This record gives sequence, C-alpha cells and structure tokens, in this order.
Amino acid sequence: MAFIISGTTFISFAEYDDVVNRDQRIFEQNEILTEEIVEDMLIRASERILARIKSTDWWKEYQFERDITLKNDLRLLPNVNGMKIEGRKNDFTDLCVYQALSEYILPKIADFSDENSSERQKISYYTDKANALFLELIESGDWYDFDDDGSVESTEKMPSRVNLVRIR
Repeated sequence: MAFIISGTTFISFAEYDDVVNRDQRIFEQNEILTEEIVEDMLIRASERILARIKSTDWWKEYQFERDITLKNDLRLLPNVNGMKIEGRKNDFTDLCVYQALSEYILPKIADFSDENSSERQKISYYTDKANALFLELIESGDWYDFDDDGSVESTEKMPSRVNLVRIR
C-alpha cells in the first residue's frame, strides 16, 4: 500500500494490487477489469476524494485559520494537495479502494436488473465503508502537513466534530 506519485505530481492513493487484495473474486469473475482500467478508476477515485475534502467545512476552516491572506474568500480556497498527506496513509489507501469499488468498478460489472445481486450488495457495503472512513478522517484532522516539512506536528492537527442531522 503506497501512494502513487510521479516526480512531484500526486497520482493516486492506491494501486491495482490494493483492490485485488481487497476483493480478488471480482477479478476472477470479470476479465474486463484489467490493471490499466482499474488504475484509471483509482485515479478518478483519488481525485474525487480530494474534491470531497476540499468541499468540507473542515478544509475551509483549516485553510482560513492558517492563511489570513485568503480572507475567508471561497474563491481563493486552495486545492487539497495529495503530496501533503503525511498521516494515516493506509486509511487513505483503503478509502480510495472503497470509493473506486463502490463508484467505478462494481457499477461497471453489476447486474442492476437483479436487486439481490452480489455486486449491488457490495456497492452498498463499500459505499457505507467509504463514507464512514471519510467522516473519520475529516473528524480526526491529523494527517495533513500544512507547512510541507515532511511531518504533521500537533499545531497542524485540527480535529473537528461533524454533526449529522436527520431530516424528516
């Protein structure tokens, strides 16, 4: 499990082997899921994760508190840099695998005409796992290296609490 980086460019949180290790049966039953196709889906899932992080209140508060030049202007909000994620890398790899399985890989092979198909059940399972892990990472706030010095000091950690509201 390692982040995929090319030079100074972040590519993905996970690689093909991470997905195969999570659920090998999918690949045994579906020859269309080649390494190249899965790697592309992992890149898309990684981009989606970074976009989801950027849209959270946690990220906005994190940036506005640390950079007064942003002046609470959402238009100036920087993107999340995958290269600065130093803590909980295994969790980000797992999150990427769950996201890729639920949004890209399993929908490609699922039989949506059968409500009880194993692929549809797995989509639901991996969606729940991805959402729970994403929320856990955002609440912990202990993985981003804001000053880019190679480690996450206690001054860079920003735990938060997300209040879920049930709407009836």
